Amino acid sequence: MAKSSSLNVRVVEGRALPAKDVSGSSDPYCIVKVDDEVVARTATVWRSLSPFWGEEYTIHLPLDFHHLAFYVLDEDTVGHDDIIGKISLSREAITADPRGIDGWIDLSRVDPDAEVQGEVCLDVQMLEGAQGRCLRCHVLQARDLAPRDVTGTSDPFARVFWGSQSLETSIIKKTRFPHWDEVLELPETPGGPAPLRVELWDWDMVGKNDFLGMVEFPAAVLQRSPPSGWFRLLPFPRAEEDSGGTLGALRLKVRLSEDRILPSQHYQPLRELLMESVQGPAEEDATSPLAVLEELTSGDCRQDLATKLVKLFLGQGLAGPFLDYLTRREVTRTADPNTLFRSNSLASKSMEQFMKELDPCKIDLGRTRRISFKGALSEEHVREASLGLLTGYLGPIVDAIVGSVGRCPPAMRLAFKQLRQRVEERFPQAEHEDVKYLAISGFLFLRFFAPAILTPKLFDLRDHHADPQTSRSLLLLAKAVQSIGNLGQQLGQGKELWMAPLHPFLLQSISRVRDFLDQLVDVDGEEGEFQCFGRTWQMRSSIPVSHIRAVERVDEGAFQLPHVMQVIARDAAGALHTMYLQGKNVNELNQWLSALRKASAPNPDKLATCHPGTFRSSRWTCCLQAERSAAGCSRTHSAVTLGDWSDPLDPDAEIQMVYRQLLLGRDQLRMKFQAECNRDTSPEADARRASRAKEGACPEARGRQREAAGRLLEVLADLDRAHEELQQQEQQKAALGPLGH
Repeated sequence: MAKSSSLNVRVVEGRALPAKDVSGSSDPYCIVKVDDEVVARTATVWRSLSPFWGEEYTIHLPLDFHHLAFYVLDEDTVGHDDIIGKISLSREAITADPRGIDGWIDLSRVDPDAEVQGEVCLDVQMLEGAQGRCLRCHVLQARDLAPRDVTGTSDPFARVFWGSQSLETSIIKKTRFPHWDEVLELPETPGGPAPLRVELWDWDMVGKNDFLGMVEFPAAVLQRSPPSGWFRLLPFPRAEEDSGGTLGALRLKVRLSEDRILPSQHYQPLRELLMESVQGPAEEDATSPLAVLEELTSGDCRQDLATKLVKLFLGQGLAGPFLDYLTRREVTRTADPNTLFRSNSLASKSMEQFMKELDPCKIDLGRTRRISFKGALSEEHVREASLGLLTGYLGPIVDAIVGSVGRCPPAMRLAFKQLRQRVEERFPQAEHEDVKYLAISGFLFLRFFAPAILTPKLFDLRDHHADPQTSRSLLLLAKAVQSIGNLGQQLGQGKELWMAPLHPFLLQSISRVRDFLDQLVDVDGEEGEFQCFGRTWQMRSSIPVSHIRAVERVDEGAFQLPHVMQVIARDAAGALHTMYLQGKNVNELNQWLSALRKASAPNPDKLATCHPGTFRSSRWTCCLQAERSAAGCSRTHSAVTLGDWSDPLDPDAEIQMVYRQLLLGRDQLRMKFQAECNRDTSPEADARRASRAKEGACPEARGRQREAAGRLLEVLADLDRAHEELQQQEQQKAALGPLGH
């Protein structure tokens, strides 16, 4: 049974940040750290004390993850960036509520003594001698210590306390990976058993030394099982200082997902039920197991369910039938064509997710829909000053859109073709002629083109958010494109009278959009031809993925360059070789690290340690060891990766989430099943059922729904037993210790 752990993080916005620049403003950005490893950096929002980022990340974690931290900094073009504040969330705080964290959190001051990281390796023994007991502490080495000097390194030494005694190691200059290999012996002093405390410090020639972290072991632990191995460094215990809101706040959404993934054969019955749902006759759409699953899913969970189902059906080659099934259900339940696909239904969410899966940029359509077009901006002033400029921009935008048919992924065109056919069948009347266009443009224009124009950073079209003046222009352009996508149905209505001078251009564009949508669905292909398309790369040199043994960051001091990574590979002769690559920013670096770690995950003989520096001038720049073949001084981080559009499909993980969703609705499932079993059989009840049958509520349909609920309950029971059995096996192995494995 495989275990998985992932964090869903959304950095939404900030408020009331302090001004760090002489202009009375700041240029804030946010850094996200997992256990002191930087995993993401938001864009910089220039000249703002209330920045909006809206950036979202999925982070796959090692199972021993401890805490998550957010740092807000003010970017400076000259000198070091200013730290504004931080938010630190422990694993316990994140998991306290199953729904995670969602809200405003005040920033706290950054205390240098609390900013510790890394580990220390110790071997402790309690010795009995003629002169009494003594404690023997072998201080071997430390790794990944915090850089305290301007050079990006430290000058570390260790100080050992036991009772009233203390001793220090030597100082090792300019390294975050010191090797001491020193033995310190401290005699026992009167006063009873005492704890052992080991502190690490950065030595400074001028001023006070800087704290690097500590570990402490109670006296009972020393007596029972003296510590030996690597230990995580901790800050001095102290209450976190409350800034009282003077540093501002961040609005965050954080949720930790942990699960156990069963062997694939256990999921086969549930997988078959879902596949049957989309391959059955249309008259059974409303009573299929998938229909029952949708009814059990609340609006909050529907996006997650859509994401997993799209990936699952893509992996099975049934994305076409799946989307067609949902479309049939959506149009059948819609009486007013003006409301088609306007709700947060599973059909709407699944089509959005499908568009995301086929696009080579990481596009989160769910989050862009939450962007409001109702900003209190001086639109009239902008219109008066730049109407001609806006029209000049709109022309090339519309030209690019209507000329993009050939660049739309074939699978997406097939999906829109099916969508149009179902809408035409449901609304054949002449007065509903535009519905077949609006159903498609609702996805393409309202949920794709317009949000991409409004916030290009969220679509990876720009590295940074636009400045306020540019944002106002983008807002007007996005509204204009939205109006074109609505086929001009709301022109001149409501509060959009400011667009009146643009009406001639917008109306001319509507006929071009209709032609564009007609061409878009004019595609040949079978439903089974849906597949996921990825990027293509031109390569000057290559490393076989099967040869990769580690993919890690490189310290900036190694080459005096930021955002450098190393790929360590083993050649056919067994020798290790290292290739160094530089990303243009921290996010690109993290994407490369994540992609290569996931691609090489199945490789055998992965390295447990590596050197985060380089071998230069007859020594490693990181740990100062003189042997090129010296063991790595830092552990590798293969378990920390970012969720991405190009992740390999994992049908077992997708179906496990469906199982979890069914568990939440188990009580409703039982009610559906038992209600039909225990139904009233009196003549009056039969008469009521006959009346409902005349109105379309077919008794046969209710029977099929009861059957679907019953089959789902059986699958749930089987999966419950499988989880319990494998969990018992894990507990038995753990009880037996190493021999049990």
